[in-house]
Amino acid sequence: MGLIVQKFGGTSVRDAERIFNVARIVTETYDAGNDVVVVVSAQGDTTDDLIEKAAEINSNPSKREMDVLLSTGEQISISLLAMAIEKLGYPVVSLTGRQAGFLTQTNYGNARIKKIDTHRLHRELDKHRIVVVAGFQGLNRFDDITTLGRGGSDTSAVALAAVLHADLCQIYTDVDGVYTADPRIVKNAKKLDEISFDEMLELASLGAQVLHNRSVEMAKKYGVKMEVVSSLERKPGTKVKEAVKVEKLLVRGVAKDDDVARIAVVGLPDDPGVAFKVFTLMAKKKINVDIILQSIGRHNTKDISFTVPAGQLDLAKEALEENLEELGADHIDAAGSFSKVSIVGAGMQSNPGVAAKMFEALYEANVNIHMISTSEIKISVLIDRADSNKALNAVHDAFEF
Repeated sequence: MGLIVQKFGGTSVRDAERIFNVARIVTETYDAGNDVVVVVSAQGDTTDDLIEKAAEINSNPSKREMDVLLSTGEQISISLLAMAIEKLGYPVVSLTGRQAGFLTQTNYGNARIKKIDTHRLHRELDKHRIVVVAGFQGLNRFDDITTLGRGGSDTSAVALAAVLHADLCQIYTDVDGVYTADPRIVKNAKKLDEISFDEMLELASLGAQVLHNRSVEMAKKYGVKMEVVSSLERKPGTKVKEAVKVEKLLVRGVAKDDDVARIAVVGLPDDPGVAFKVFTLMAKKKINVDIILQSIGRHNTKDISFTVPAGQLDLAKEALEENLEELGADHIDAAGSFSKVSIVGAGMQSNPGVAAKMFEALYEANVNIHMISTSEIKISVLIDRADSNKALNAVHDAFEF
């Protein structure tokens, strides 16, 4: 017997058939003698549909009202799932984020969890009820509904597993685990039996869509045992854990991110503090910067290039152009048609030649590299977006999985 937290994404509860499938998974876990807390996302494309409805009314609604609207998607899911579990004859209660005790920071649209008041959760579990919780949402100190941003339901599930000291947190998806690459793009991608938190965090941050990086980061911090499993097929998934045994497998996975733009600040003075000025402007606008490249200073000038999410390109360009004279730069060059392809593996750091093999694979596939970024367990390259699928397959084929 133990306490298990199970999270189901939108595709897992998109219609009545899928909801009853989830209900059976949950009740089987309950029948095995476990306490069960279930976290559910909004059904299918509900969140996108709600965003479209908002746009029909107001093209620039407040973030507070958007949070009120978007939180309803998960509320629909938890009530429907609870009804299905009821129909199967099991004790169950559904709770919104507020009722489950999620207290967040004050910001709307991308709030962070401050704490979880577990009193209601424990009361319901003591009654031997299955507890179904709305993911992605909480309440701030103004008693306003907040949402947790992209991947928020994953984060909700891991946070519950941490504060309840759960024996296991299972993330159910429409794939049966974590693969060496996206199996929808790379046909010979292989499922991993296990992966380390650090490797999974890198893959999640670099475009792999199985888990959100915030949830992996939280699981690592609080030692939450995680497993990624399929809601559609009953088979073993992928365990995400503190460390895994690395033998011949130097690279654990390949990922791509097509949401990348590149900015070059050209003709900057070759003086101390110039990079500080550039990236302070980005920080003030809360723009996430990734790969950074600075040229060698020549003729008293230098160039700084960096990548940002494609959706933040216009904001970043505007901030730089407004301060062009203060920066002392000639001009700003910006483009949004790039992808980032990355390899990840804890075994890379002590094995030479990994980067060379990656670059050789891209060369043989006739893929041009614009920028390169490395760390102890990853190598990322910026390439033309049109080449991203070809590059992903070429790099995956180059390594022995």
